[in-house]
Amino acid sequence: MYSMTICENLMIILLVSTSQHLHSPMYFFLGHLALSDIILVTIIVPKMLDVIIRGGSTIPYEECFTQCFFYGGSVCAECSLLTAMSYDRYLAICRPLRYISIMSVKLRYTLIISSWMFGFMLALITIVLICGLDFCGPNVINHFFCEFAPLLELSCSDTTVLNIEMIVICFPIVALPFLFIIITYIYICITILKIPSTSGRQKAFSTCSSHLVVVSFFYGSMLIIYMVPYRGHSLTARHSLTVNKFISLLYIVLTPLLNPIIYSLRNKEIQSSAMKYFKAHAKNWL
Repeated sequence: MYSMTICENLMIILLVSTSQHLHSPMYFFLGHLALSDIILVTIIVPKMLDVIIRGGSTIPYEECFTQCFFYGGSVCAECSLLTAMSYDRYLAICRPLRYISIMSVKLRYTLIISSWMFGFMLALITIVLICGLDFCGPNVINHFFCEFAPLLELSCSDTTVLNIEMIVICFPIVALPFLFIIITYIYICITILKIPSTSGRQKAFSTCSSHLVVVSFFYGSMLIIYMVPYRGHSLTARHSLTVNKFISLLYIVLTPLLNPIIYSLRNKEIQSSAMKYFKAHAKNWL
């Protein structure tokens, strides 16, 4: 699954970079979404496989915080990218005559750069605060990677400030973008329902259905994990942690695997570009 995820997302990046038919803003954002998925699975899955094979594993202090940093940065960036993609779909369906003038090259790069910078800046702030904590032991993380909440459980320092900071950060990263996406899709649905022809409505909905499925899966997992706290060693807390592990597995492993499939399944432009690419390079491979 890890190998398939890397190959699928690299193929999306390759097609978006080389095919002239995929140079629209929607595919530009899709290429960066694929890049964030590659970072997410690469920083988590190889170590997770080591944990599974050995029935547990050790991780150096610096490597743990590095993993935590890139995990946080890629997840935050993905939230911002999905929000930018929803705005792109809103403009394409609700403001088609002004789409090209509003979604300019400058705006595209502004959204992309701010998504990556915003995500990794917030992750860096969190890591700096975690590094200031004291860890007295036992240094056993009850998770398959170095996630923020299990790390706080290991600290013998007062984590009140960090817990508040996590809630404050989750609001602009998870809640606000999710609310923005819901509002844009309300406007999109209203606009689609106003289209007189059935074929026109189906064509308009097909351009954003893939994004809607990805958003529902990704944000559903994120909201459950970061808005259902667990703490302590009670049976309820352990059960909650087990559920969180399972849901983390879904959006860390399954979502990056399915994203390229979901976007390619009903997208004739991606399918056509892929066929042209394979036909053009088939002779060299053979």
